[in-house]
Amino acid sequence: MKIMLCYDGSEEAEQGVIEAEKRARAFNGEVLVVTSHVNDDQFYPKRIEPTERSLKQVQAFFDKNGTSCQTLLAYRDFDENKGLHLLALAQQHKVDEIVVGIRSRSKVGKLLLGSIAQLLLLQAECPVLGVKKRQKCDFAG
Repeated sequence: MKIMLCYDGSEEAEQGVIEAEKRARAFNGEVLVVTSHVNDDQFYPKRIEPTERSLKQVQAFFDKNGTSCQTLLAYRDFDENKGLHLLALAQQHKVDEIVVGIRSRSKVGKLLLGSIAQLLLLQAECPVLGVKKRQKCDFAG
């Protein structure tokens, strides 16, 4: 089983790390941790370095637990929707399941910003597990 974890460094995404690891262990699977950034960010080290550090911490967590994991810092065009980019990556990597962090937002917030998790839940060709923040996670420690 190949599990794609959509990772943005949020507390919900940190909980997703825990859940993806549990599922990979239970189903003898592997995890692909994906972060989507706008193409221009790759030229600004101050924007990318924290993401790279976070991905290394996530990789260390999976390594420590003996779970197969790859990380991917993927770049999208400025006008490309992040959710659609993640869907395309899921198809490209032939994942069996997507894990994504979810959080409550106001109706106005959904209208203005859209909902990546909602797009994934409704349009993915594979099952999607929505993970909410439960408690403070310190997966790297």
